Amino acid sequence: MAHFGYHASHEQFKPSQLLQYAQAAYHAGFERISSSDHFHPWSVQQGESGFAWSWLGAAMQAVPLSFGVVCAPGQRYHPAIIAQAAATLTEMFPNRFWLALGSGQALNEKITGDRWPAKIERNVRLKECADVIRALWTGKTVTHYGFVRVEEAKLYTRPEIPPLIIGAAITPETAEWLGGWADGLITISHPYDKLKEIVDAFRRGGGKRKPMYLKVQLSYAEDEETALRGAYEQWRTNIFQSPVLADLRSPQQFDAMAKFVKPEDMYEYVRISADPQRHIEWLQQYVELGFTEIYLHNVNKEQQRFIQVFGEQVLPTLVEERQIVLQV
Repeated sequence: MAHFGYHASHEQFKPSQLLQYAQAAYHAGFERISSSDHFHPWSVQQGESGFAWSWLGAAMQAVPLSFGVVCAPGQRYHPAIIAQAAATLTEMFPNRFWLALGSGQALNEKITGDRWPAKIERNVRLKECADVIRALWTGKTVTHYGFVRVEEAKLYTRPEIPPLIIGAAITPETAEWLGGWADGLITISHPYDKLKEIVDAFRRGGGKRKPMYLKVQLSYAEDEETALRGAYEQWRTNIFQSPVLADLRSPQQFDAMAKFVKPEDMYEYVRISADPQRHIEWLQQYVELGFTEIYLHNVNKEQQRFIQVFGEQVLPTLVEERQIVLQV
C-alpha cells in the first residue's frame, strides 16, 4: 500500500523555508518527507542549495515523520562519513530514516577537483561505498582499497536497526543492476511506459519483493497557465536524459542547455494541472505500478497553496482508497 510524502527541494528554497514547509506538510496530512542533497542548484534561477544533513537533524526533531535523502558517496562524500551521519540520525530517530545512494552528477561531485569518472566506474564505486557503509553499521573495523579507500574505520555510535539502503536509478539498466543488492528502489516520474520499464527491470534484477519509492515531479497552481509557467521557470533544466544530467558541471551549463526547451515540452516530464482530480488519477497510476512510497515534488514556487489543496482534496481520496483495499 502506498504512502504519500512531501519532497523538500534544497535547490529551490532556503533551509528555514523548507523546515516550515515540512511542518505544514505534516499538519496537512502528508505521511513522509524526502530531501534532496545538492551542492549546487540545477539553475542559477533556483538559487539555493543548503546542506541537507544539517537540515535533516533539525527537521526530524520538528516533524515526527520518517525522512529520507538521496546522496552520492564516493567523491564529495567519503562513505565512512555517510555511514556515520546516517547512523547518528537513525540512533536519534529510530526507524524514521532511509538512505538512498546514487552515482551522482558532476554538478555536485566535481567540486573536489578530482576526475569525474565514466558511468561504469561510478557504479562500481557506488557498490563499494554501499558495502563499506553496511559493514560499518555492523560494527566491523573496515579497511578497503578500491575506487574508494578506507583505513581502520569503525563506528562506535550505531543504531540498533540500521536504515534501509535504497538504490537511485533513472534508467532501466541501472534499476536492474540495483535489484540485486539494494534494499529498494527510488526513481522519478518518467512518462508511464518508461517508468514501467524501470519497475520491470528492478524486479527482474532481484527487486521483486523489495519496496519501490517514487519522486513525482508535478506542478499545481490556481490555473493551468500559472502551473505551466512555474514548471518552466523552475524545472526546465531538469528534463534532460541521464548522460546530460550526470555530466554537466555548473548551473550555468544547465541554463544554457535549457534555452532550447519550450514551455510545451514540460508536459512530457512534469505532471502539470490545476485540477486536483487529474493529479489523483496520475497518482493512482503510480500506486498500480507498485510504488510503496510516493513523494510529491511541486516544482513551482507556490508551496503553501500546493500543501493546503493537496492536504484537503488529494491525500484524503488516496488514503481512503488505501483503506478500502486494506479492508478487502
